[in-house]
Amino acid sequence: MITETQKDLIKGTIPVLKEHGVALTSHFYKRMFTHNPELKHIFNMGNQQNAKQQTALATAVLAYAEHIDNPSVLLSAVKHIGQKHSSLNIRPEHYQIVGKHLLASIQEVLGDAATDELIEAWKVAYFQLADLMIGIEKEMYDQMVQNEGGWTGWKPFNIVKIVSETEEIQSIYLAPTDGGQLPKHTAGQYVSVRVYLPELQLYQPRQYSLSDASNGQYLRISVKKETPLGKPEGMVSNYLHQYFQQGKQLELTAPTGSFNLIENEHPHVFISGGVGQTPLMAMLEQLIKAKGQNAVTWIHGCRNSDLHAFKDRLRTLETQHEHIRCFSFYDELQEGNSDNLPGWVDLAKIDSDHLPQKANYYLCGPSGFIEKHFKYLTGQGIQTEHIHFEEFGPASLQLN
Repeated sequence: MITETQKDLIKGTIPVLKEHGVALTSHFYKRMFTHNPELKHIFNMGNQQNAKQQTALATAVLAYAEHIDNPSVLLSAVKHIGQKHSSLNIRPEHYQIVGKHLLASIQEVLGDAATDELIEAWKVAYFQLADLMIGIEKEMYDQMVQNEGGWTGWKPFNIVKIVSETEEIQSIYLAPTDGGQLPKHTAGQYVSVRVYLPELQLYQPRQYSLSDASNGQYLRISVKKETPLGKPEGMVSNYLHQYFQQGKQLELTAPTGSFNLIENEHPHVFISGGVGQTPLMAMLEQLIKAKGQNAVTWIHGCRNSDLHAFKDRLRTLETQHEHIRCFSFYDELQEGNSDNLPGWVDLAKIDSDHLPQKANYYLCGPSGFIEKHFKYLTGQGIQTEHIHFEEFGPASLQLN
């Protein structure tokens, strides 16, 4: 157990973490990958190049130090990280390696300020957190295998169909190579995909939202090609577009994630940017399958009509179901698109009837997109507990 003296020592490092946290975590990752290069196969190296992972870890370490007296307030964030970890097949032995290099990094970065007492305090704190994470992730792995057709680790799937939704986004339909049963998944969840990238000589995992409701026949991910080619965060997505076709195999982990539909009598309001529409598409399909009659408003933004994936499907559903209403914002509004709105998504241009106080709001898109619309909604009096969001990549948003 951590002592009060050790807690005080950790709290004393808060100013340093605020000012030099990213420098510390950058040193940590460089050190860990030098001594344990096998972990490069587990971590998203694109997020190493753009510093998202270093920033996310620095934020997490700071939050833990700030709440060391009552870490239970971080339980929601810890569970979210646990879902990411279970989707990447993180195991207890990895925590030992991370702890070793994190403690060494603190000592090397702080120098003389890293007393034996301080390092021991952080050692106790880290392994206390690691034990919590390992326990949470064990529960998640247990739940995965308890689901009929579920599994842990990486499982091979056949690509049974590929559909080009736009020139940038393609949907990949996947079925288990062994012909086994698929587990039921909840709309809004995601899977991890692992491919071998020859240019890096590494296996690289990426997480993709499932873009269709659970159906027992296939899992569908919808992948956006990034431009220019070689952009760090687009390496796997571009590789899937370029080299994978029907009949090839992909390795997947089981569906996970807590960005799910809220089951109550209130309307649903989906707000998406670009490929952020994928988990919301699964949610809408789930609502249609369940024959739900909750009012649904979908507000989406992308560059132009030609790059609006699932546009025809949405138009069909809107025609068939009077409780569904869709609004589209296009940066490049072509002639004849009078039904759509010009520019970036601007919720102020949407009639307040479609943004009711008592509704379930779902935001998905880039972090700046989520933050902008979260602030707008709360500014209109929407309670934060009614606003749910999914941020792709390492968590960086601190919204409350």
